[in-house]
Amino acid sequence: MGRGKVELKRISDKSSRQVSFSKRRNGLMKKAHELAVLCDVDLALFVFSGKNRLFEYSTGDSMNKILTRYQSYKNADEIVRRTVHEKLALEFNEVWTADKLMQITQRHLEENKIQESDISELCQLEKEIESMMQQVRIRKTQIMLGTVKALQEKQKQLHEEKQFMVGEIMAARMNENNVDG
Repeated sequence: MGRGKVELKRISDKSSRQVSFSKRRNGLMKKAHELAVLCDVDLALFVFSGKNRLFEYSTGDSMNKILTRYQSYKNADEIVRRTVHEKLALEFNEVWTADKLMQITQRHLEENKIQESDISELCQLEKEIESMMQQVRIRKTQIMLGTVKALQEKQKQLHEEKQFMVGEIMAARMNENNVDG
């Protein structure tokens, strides 16, 4: 006979909540250990209790090494994000802005004295404006597609680098085990 489904809501009784926290925390630590052993991964786990007490678990050499790896990963990710943002800013500066388009239109209207224009001249002006807007949309789409492609290539490159590093780590561990054994 299986267990019934537990409704996920805060346990109101303080002592029951503490007992449940202790049991579930220990179960979580056990699952973390199992994951680390079965899948040969480095793992860090932090749990803060309701009284702000810290419980931690880490595999591998130490918590500091895992945190250092995490920080370097986050820094590399931030550098990629910043680089892409700067690249986008440069490319979007090439696209006509709404102000520039408005200036072109305004100058055209002044030169052609819109008040004196007939219907055919106004239709021609409308076509020119639509053509300019279409050019802006096309260029914007090109830039966005180029950026997406560059990001996908960067993601692929980072994945390949990660796979290579994992292979190097595994080889080093194998060598370490062979030396110890």
